[in-house]
Amino acid sequence: MDQTMCLGVEGVKKTILYGGTGEIPKFITGSKVKFHFRTMLCDDDRTVIDDSKKVDMPMEIVIGNMFKLDIWETLLASMRIGEVSEFWCDITHTGMYPILSKSMRRIAEGKDPTDWHIHTCGMANMFAYHSLGYDDLDELMKEPKPLYFVLELLKVSQPSEYNRETWALSDGERVKAVPLLHAQGNKFFKQGRYEEAIQKYKEGIVCLKNVQTKEKAWEVSWLKLEKMANTLTLNYCQCLLRTEEYYEVIEHTTDILNKHPGIMKAYYLRARAHLEVWNEAEAREDFERVLDLEPGMKKVVTRDLGVLSMRMEEKNEEDRKKYKGMFEERRKQREMAHNTESEEVEQQTGESEVSDTSQT
Repeated sequence: MDQTMCLGVEGVKKTILYGGTGEIPKFITGSKVKFHFRTMLCDDDRTVIDDSKKVDMPMEIVIGNMFKLDIWETLLASMRIGEVSEFWCDITHTGMYPILSKSMRRIAEGKDPTDWHIHTCGMANMFAYHSLGYDDLDELMKEPKPLYFVLELLKVSQPSEYNRETWALSDGERVKAVPLLHAQGNKFFKQGRYEEAIQKYKEGIVCLKNVQTKEKAWEVSWLKLEKMANTLTLNYCQCLLRTEEYYEVIEHTTDILNKHPGIMKAYYLRARAHLEVWNEAEAREDFERVLDLEPGMKKVVTRDLGVLSMRMEEKNEEDRKKYKGMFEERRKQREMAHNTESEEVEQQTGESEVSDTSQT
């Protein structure tokens, strides 16, 4: 079958390649749609940009969930199960495709699509347009182009037919899910199951940050989400201390303190991380800030300062032994070199004497 039609949407043309079966499914808010896609440039070669079948990873989206490329919801809603159709879309519908493509490629590579745990801001930021990390996507971002999308509809599940993960929730549902994720993380932390706690805290943080990107910075609703996210982030950092990820703790707590310099717990966790990596001056400065903000922490801070002093003495002793060993090794090397040189001189002198004697 090869039928070209318009969908009643400006800048879109549909060509049915395979008709599929049955009636068009119900596409309502909360419906989960599973499909394969291939994206191509509108050039003579129809250059393929992405192909989910090549990485054996079908796409899943939830209708009404603020998907990055909302035109796909419209395209899919015109299809039957098993149908394969090609859609031509002009640049009014394709501008956000590079952002989507980046996320899908990172997932296929086994990476976090949001980069939230390594980004310089310390949290999720899915709108970093300066570079997407892929040359072809950077070019497409700078100069949007019409694209062909070949979609194959595999399955449509209604909201009551599947367990919705946090990525599939609406903004309101995400915010409501955070207290449960927080409680689950706390439970795992108390049980010493730190990796599981990390995942719960991280999931809660990403939920909040996704919602927060739609709020105006520093307004009441934004600040409320910020406070909740900071609380989860500090709990996350407590887990990182237990798993010895000290530099990541320093990064996240510093991010928080750059924006909110009065959070005592952030100073305390950063001080503990500095202590573990022998940053003595930084640790002492942060412990002092803890006492300035919360004098009741004196007993705890005094104990930690004692640990810091002990660790610095141990490190200094280790350094002395290490450097002593290095100096001793260098001394031996110099002696060996001197002895070798002396032997060579003696040997050359002896050969000269023998030569002189023979001439006499």
